Order: sequence, then C-alpha cells, then structure tokens
Amino acid sequence: MSSILTNNSAMVALQTLKSVNSNLQKTQSEISTGKTVGNARDNAAVWSISKVMESDVKGFTGISESLSLGDSTVAVARTAAETVTGLLTDIKGKIVAAQEPNVDRTKIQTDIAALRDQIGNVVTAAQFNGLNLVDGSQASISILASLDRSASGVSSSSITVSGQNLSQGSYTAATVFTAGTASVVSTDGDTFVMSLDSGTGTDEITIANGGTWAAGDKVTMRIGDQSASYTVSAEDVASTSPDDLVAVGLKNAIEALGIADLTVDYDSATPGQLVFTNGGATDLTVTGQFQNAGSGGLATLAAVDVSTAGGAATALGNIEALIQTSITAAAAFGSAEGRIETQSNFVSKLMDTMKSGIGSMVDADLEAASARLQALQVQQQLATQSLSIANQAPQNILALFR
Repeated sequence: MSSILTNNSAMVALQTLKSVNSNLQKTQSEISTGKTVGNARDNAAVWSISKVMESDVKGFTGISESLSLGDSTVAVARTAAETVTGLLTDIKGKIVAAQEPNVDRTKIQTDIAALRDQIGNVVTAAQFNGLNLVDGSQASISILASLDRSASGVSSSSITVSGQNLSQGSYTAATVFTAGTASVVSTDGDTFVMSLDSGTGTDEITIANGGTWAAGDKVTMRIGDQSASYTVSAEDVASTSPDDLVAVGLKNAIEALGIADLTVDYDSATPGQLVFTNGGATDLTVTGQFQNAGSGGLATLAAVDVSTAGGAATALGNIEALIQTSITAAAAFGSAEGRIETQSNFVSKLMDTMKSGIGSMVDADLEAASARLQALQVQQQLATQSLSIANQAPQNILALFR
C-alpha cells in the first residue's frame, strides 16, 4: 500500500543518513583532535582515568626538577669533599717530609698553614643555591623523589641526604684575657684592645684558660698592621703549665715579626702574663682574639704543627683520621648522588610509560580513521541518494490518476 501521508522509505533513509552523519562527524573530530576520547561525553570512564594520569605526569615533572636540583647540590658537596681529601693528602706529604731531622720545618709549617686555609675556603664556598652540605650547617636535606598513589590517596616520598661536617670548627667566646688597667681600651673575655703610647708606654695581658685548653685553640694578637698567632698543641694541653706555654709561644711569634722598639716580656711570676712596652716614637694599638677549636669534623687540623720533631710525629698520626673523615664524607655524597641519578632516570622512564598509557586510551588510530572516513563519505552519498529516491515515491502516485 502506498500513502502520501506516511513515507516509511523516506523515514528509514533519513535515519540512516543521520547515523552516517553522526559517525562521520565523530571520525572528523578524531582526525582534527587526534583523540578518540576528547571529553567526558565521549567516554566518561576512560576520560577520568586519563585526566588522573595526566595530573600524575605533571606532578612527576616537578619531581624531576626537584631531583635535578638535589643532584646538583649533592654534586657540589661531593666535589668539595674530594677536593678536601686531595688537600689533606698534600698536607700528609708535607708532614711526612717534616719527619726528617735536617729539613726546614718552619717553611713546611707555612705550607701546611696555606693548605689549611685553602681547605677552609673550599668548605665555605661549597654551596649551591645557598645550601652548604659540608660546613656542618645542615644535618640533612630531603629531596622530593616520588608520588605514591594508593586507594587512600596520594603521598610523597623523599631521598634523605645527610650533611657532613668538614669545617675546622665553629668558634665561640671564652674568658682567656685578663687585662691591665693603664692602657687597655676594652676587653670582653675573648678579645681585647690595648693602646700603647710612644716613649715606653706599657701594659700587661694575662692569657689563661683555666686549664681547659684544647688542641686547636688559637690565640691571635695584632700589633699595628702585623699579626702573630699561636695554635695550642696536644703537647701544650698535656703539660702541667699550658698557660705558660701558650704565652711563651705567642711571645716568640710576636718577636718574630721584628717590630722595632716593641718589647714583649714574659712575667714568670704570673702564669700566662705578657708585658708589652712601646719604646718607639709612635703610638701602637695591640688587639687580641681567642678562638676555640670548636666541633668541626676537621677541628684537629688547626693543631697540626710540624715546627718541632714531637709535633711532626703527632701530626702524622692525626692526619690519617682527618683524611678518613673527608673520604667518608665524599663516599656518602657519592652514594647519595648515585641514588638520586637512579631515581631521576626511573622518573623519566615512568613519565614516558604513563604518557604512552594515556595515549593508548585516548589517542585516535589515524590510519583506521582515514579508512573509516572514506567509507562514511560513500555511505553519506548513498544515504542521500536513497533519501532522494524515497522522497520521490509519492510523486509516482500521481501517475495513477492521469
């Protein structure tokens, strides 16, 4: 039965054309965006999973940057520890040379002092972005290493790197100076300032630490623009009168400066007392400062003194412990650096794997989309033709009434 009111063929053709157009639009969207799931409407479950994974990839990008920063920080510390080890080895060579009885130990001690200062410079400069792992200021640092996702949520994990103390001591005040009254400008226990008038201006300073001297303690006096210092040795500490030995050692160091018309006498009646007399034509300012050995990992380095045979023998035993300290620090940093590098490589590969997984869920197969596009374009043409034919069917009924 034919009807001009209801055209079933046209309705079927129209539904077919709509279906073809819908599939064609989806295929064109895949080709233009490169994704089969571009939004939650396409596939809510897959889209949700892909977005969670994309957020994790973004987080791991930040972790990769954190690992790079941590690796650089630890690398600087390792390099410093290795450099200190080399300098300590050089000092050991000087100490071994000082074991010979016919060498100039004074010149060797000068070289050791220069190397000791260089070690201090290396330790101080070994910082990255303001963080120093070798001067004892940092007990440890935590480097963000991973994001851990579980059913209960997301947490982070870190790599802990312990700081190493290769400093030669953090100095604190101690009451060691007792000043006279005639010309002392000021004194606060570990420092003093004394003004000696020309023409036999005189005053005395008593150096005493109450029997609590430690190897590596250092007393420095500056006369005008020249400076002399004495570092307390283990032999001084073990003696029955360390105050006297420190005072005499400092007296000898001042006299070695060769300052004209300045006399420094040791007053044996008062342990540790030095009497300064200025017989010159100009006023002199004398300042003094005490520094204790502190608690640095290389604190005993300050006590290395090969100017005597006994000091050279003691130094040979002490330098081995110092070298081991720096080697241990370098090894610890090297181990941490290797761990950071391994984690960094893992995070890089993990991000690549996650990106690949996201792609396999949402990326379009463009080869298949190309073939499907051509088939749908043919189907669209056929559906359009079919609808055109179906729409002409009522016109054929007119022939029956002619």
